This record gives sequence, C-alpha cells and structure tokens, in this order.
Amino acid sequence: MPQKKAVVLVSGGLDSATTLAIARDDGYACHALTFLYGQRHRRETQAAEKVCASLGAVEHRVVTIDLAAFGGSALTDGRIDVPKDRDPLAAADIPVTYVPARNTIFLSYALAWAEVLGVFDLFIGVNSTDYSGYPDCRSEFVAAYEAMANLATAAAVEGRGRYRIHTPIIAMTKAEIIRTGMRLGVDYALTHSCYDPDAQGRSCGRCDSCRLRLKGFAEAGLADPVAYVCPGR
Repeated sequence: MPQKKAVVLVSGGLDSATTLAIARDDGYACHALTFLYGQRHRRETQAAEKVCASLGAVEHRVVTIDLAAFGGSALTDGRIDVPKDRDPLAAADIPVTYVPARNTIFLSYALAWAEVLGVFDLFIGVNSTDYSGYPDCRSEFVAAYEAMANLATAAAVEGRGRYRIHTPIIAMTKAEIIRTGMRLGVDYALTHSCYDPDAQGRSCGRCDSCRLRLKGFAEAGLADPVAYVCPGR
C-alpha cells in the first residue's frame, strides 16, 4: 500500500511542530507548508526549516505572501506594539497580535497544494485551550472551512475524495502539547514562538506567546530549551 500523504502547516512554533510530529506518527508522508507573510521577523520561518528537517517532512515549501500590505496586526505592522507582561488567558478582547484572516488564507494555500498533490488530509496546529483568543483557532472555524473546501474544489465535487482538516492539538493544554511532542521526539530547542524576538533571535519572555509557552513548560515540569531575554518574568 502506498503511504498516505498530508499537507501540514508549519509555522516553526511548538504547536505546529507537535502537529507535524503527530501527523508523521499517524503514518502520513508530510508535505510541509510555511509562510513568509510580512511578519515582523524571519526567525520563525528559520525555525520551521529546522523542524521540518528534524521531523522528516518529505517536502517543505516556504511561500511568500504580503499580509503586511494590509497591516491591522502587531505582527505585520511595526507601528503597533506587541502587548507585553499581561495574562493572555484573562484578556477579554481579541488581541492586536491577531492577523486578519490569517488561518483562512493559510488553509486556502494548503488546500490548493493538496488538490494538486491529490491529497485530502490537511493538518493545522490550532489550539483553543491555552491560546490568545484568536477566532480562527476555534473548532467552529475549522468545521466551516472543511465544509467550504468540499464545496469549492474540483476533486471533492467530482467525488475523488473528501477533504479533512485535522486539528490534533485543538483541545490540549500547552503542557499536554509539550508532553505529546516530547514523546514523539520533537526537539523544542529548534522551535520559535516569540512575537518580538531581539536582534540575536532570543525570545522576549514577555509577549502572550512566550508567556503561554513558558506556562506550558512549567506545568509539564520541564525547562524550555530556547533562549530568553527575560525568562519567566
């Protein structure tokens, strides 16, 4: 039997690295997809390249798009400050680090590549437990997108297959994600999660993403192997 295939979105962070490891462990040959989308730095795409090589992706493509042309997010507009030193789980509003329609756009590219490859399984590392409250990380969004994918593609309409969007970590805590990744051989020293690293590529330790990551490692009883400017602040 030929090995089943999947397109996996890989940002370079711990969530997507763990998702890639899960897809591989489930027996998929993984075609990994990363985006340079106009974000503040390239540290995460460099991490994605290392993660994909470490976890044996059969192919890894980095696609350039320009969401900075629209801005509207602290991650794509240098005039908007990245929030620091707050509790991301206590915030009521969607934070300014939300990038408008990002996962909708990323999944659309992944879907297009999947249709060309003849692949019907897509993996995305969205999480709605220990997360910053982004609307496109929720199960409702994923279900709606999956329904759309099966209406919008020739492969699905012609009955060649049905698209499925896998979200294996969506209900996990960060500690559970990290423990799962450790069991599957993820080298978290290769990953990068920080929204605002310094010139040396060190994580700030103060943005929402860093705080959630540090919380996860602490709850898992492990030390985070990446370098921080202000660890545990």
